[in-house]
Amino acid sequence: MRILIVTQWYPPEPMKIFGELAETLHVLGNEVTVLTGFPNWPSGRLYPGYRLKLWQKEEQNGIRIIRVALFPDHSRSALRRILNFVTFGLSTTIVGAWICPRSDVIHLIQPPITAGFSVCLLAALWRVPFTIEIQDMWPENLRATGMLKHERALAVVGWLARAIYRRASAIRVISQGFRTNLLEKGVSDSKIRVISNWVDTDHYHPVLPDPELASTLSFTDRFTVMYAGTIGLAQGLDVVLDAASLLRDLSSVEFVLVGDGIEAERLRQLASTRRLSNVRFLGRYPGEEMPALYALADVLLVHLRDDPLFRVTIPHKVFAYLASGKPVLAAMEGDVAALVESTGSGLTCPPGDPIALAATVRTFYTMSPETRATIGEKGRNAVCHSYNRHKLVGEIGAMLEDALMRTGTALPSSERLTGSDIRTDR
Repeated sequence: MRILIVTQWYPPEPMKIFGELAETLHVLGNEVTVLTGFPNWPSGRLYPGYRLKLWQKEEQNGIRIIRVALFPDHSRSALRRILNFVTFGLSTTIVGAWICPRSDVIHLIQPPITAGFSVCLLAALWRVPFTIEIQDMWPENLRATGMLKHERALAVVGWLARAIYRRASAIRVISQGFRTNLLEKGVSDSKIRVISNWVDTDHYHPVLPDPELASTLSFTDRFTVMYAGTIGLAQGLDVVLDAASLLRDLSSVEFVLVGDGIEAERLRQLASTRRLSNVRFLGRYPGEEMPALYALADVLLVHLRDDPLFRVTIPHKVFAYLASGKPVLAAMEGDVAALVESTGSGLTCPPGDPIALAATVRTFYTMSPETRATIGEKGRNAVCHSYNRHKLVGEIGAMLEDALMRTGTALPSSERLTGSDIRTDR
């Protein structure tokens, strides 16, 4: 198949999972093109080596990449964020039809939904099907993060999303909760495919702590609870500072936050003002360095604000945590809590509750290192068995092929995916 993937974010932005999707589809014998923006997330500043222009072509690991202009931003300003989303949608509409090679099927990754119009246009122009992958549910995510509060505007976004869903041949969701959400919006169950996110278990794997790195980053002789990822409004990480304040009596316990985002500087200043010596911020690290950082942690933390939407989503970092063989502290309810509890890979507590978070950290702290290691091993075994990349991307490839075949354009048998094409990660 010739596949066009439309996504606003793509590596070198920290969206490794989108790169893995494209590259694994390519390994499975498909010709893959990615239509994306110029890299600027999560700082909102263009990455070194890039300058803004109408479009740019490049190649990564066999994937043809076409980058189109957009308004770079990842700030607290709702107007600037809207401009960021809308300009990407406009660019894909204006440039996509002229620059992108004709494909057999188009795969749109949401969010944002603003590129949906251009995908509908391209699909109609080429007379090909398109599918959608929902990583965050709109408009619910906009409301949950506080980025958009105007109810009429949220209703317009919801209408746009439903209109695009109606035209899609298939929709991939990452959890059963997302499936329920779509069914409530009137989407036909026959269109919906529940295909979980995955983790590259070759990249994220248990490694021995590096004494030199531990010394450089002052990790020696501390019990470390590490959060790694976006530090934004949705994550609600004020609760970490409140819990740290409650744990001052345990001098060897500290929270380490790795990552960046619109809340990072405010939280740094707040931690300094409150003299929380047991909270440290390391900034953003490249994805290839994360396994070594995870190795220095005793517990890995995931937290999202308490919102109905966040109860039905599973952040990709959860799978990376599990693959790293470290126990997980999931300060969440819903699908994430169910995953951690069912696999025995950690402990859970309610989100936004500093007392519960501090108590759960104390429970981990009193465990023997052997007990924590056993818990971490359970998580590693679970992702290797059920959440490996090639198996799940193979399911997405089969979904795309099915969408193409249902349009009446069947693939030659030599180009169809078979079970032998899909291997299990080591």
